[in-house]
Amino acid sequence: MKGNRLLADSAITALAPMIWGSTYIVTTQLLPPDRPLLASVVRALPAGLILLLFGRVLPRGLWWWRALVLGTLNIGAFFFLLFVAAYKLPGGVAALVGSVQPVIMLGLAALVLGDKIRLPHVLACFAATTGVALLVLKATAALDVVGVIAAIGGAVSMASGVVLTKRWQRPAGVNVLLFTGWQLTAGGLVLLPALFLLEGLPSTVNGTNLLGFGYLIVFGSLVGYSVWFRGTDRVPAIGLSFLGFCSPIIATVLGFVFLGETLSFLQLVGAAILIGAILLVQLTPTKKPLVEPVRELQRTTS
Repeated sequence: MKGNRLLADSAITALAPMIWGSTYIVTTQLLPPDRPLLASVVRALPAGLILLLFGRVLPRGLWWWRALVLGTLNIGAFFFLLFVAAYKLPGGVAALVGSVQPVIMLGLAALVLGDKIRLPHVLACFAATTGVALLVLKATAALDVVGVIAAIGGAVSMASGVVLTKRWQRPAGVNVLLFTGWQLTAGGLVLLPALFLLEGLPSTVNGTNLLGFGYLIVFGSLVGYSVWFRGTDRVPAIGLSFLGFCSPIIATVLGFVFLGETLSFLQLVGAAILIGAILLVQLTPTKKPLVEPVRELQRTTS
């Protein structure tokens, strides 16, 4: 019964990286060019403020700095490094470098959460890297040192944020939407000074740009991160990391459908390997049965 519930929670959580798989095509086709900070702030801050407006509860005590740390790791730093890698590297190279995230997550979860490293997890890491390479890497792909560092930094930032989110858990009485709002707002505010100092605001914004920004706010952040942070309560850390591989699969499919990109046999093999790795990790048990952390916390403090 618990296994079925975990699979259902994993399937729901997978909707978030599937939505995020559309970020590349939205950025390249709808947003102003070469504006990574603008895209990051607009994606994070308005959505966070909307959730705060409805929740009307601010962090208290130590959750002020915890929200800042989580918002920086999960949102601010991750968004910025993600867009830098996207601008500096071909999409395939960025995805391949980013595929080190499960390896980082595996180590951090063992050190911080006490999760046991199992052989299927290790095998899945190698399989996933191979699958990403087949899916998105082209022979003509070029390397950029800054882009590679940014891609690795983004993987470290997201892995650290997920592990700390699971370590600290949501505070009692704070629902997932409000928790998401805290982090989106904190991440957007961290990037706001850099936006004004380094990029500034664009002189013009057309209807196409507004459509792209609206999509990122509503689907990329409000929907995507609410689903994702719900999943951090229910899905093991390594499982969350592997669900992220849904993004390059969806990005490849969207490129085929909307941009006329070719889809080779090797890419199909890569997608199949990725899906197999994702399923293998979701079906491999962790150190102990999952509990709902907020309810557990409420019982211990009542």
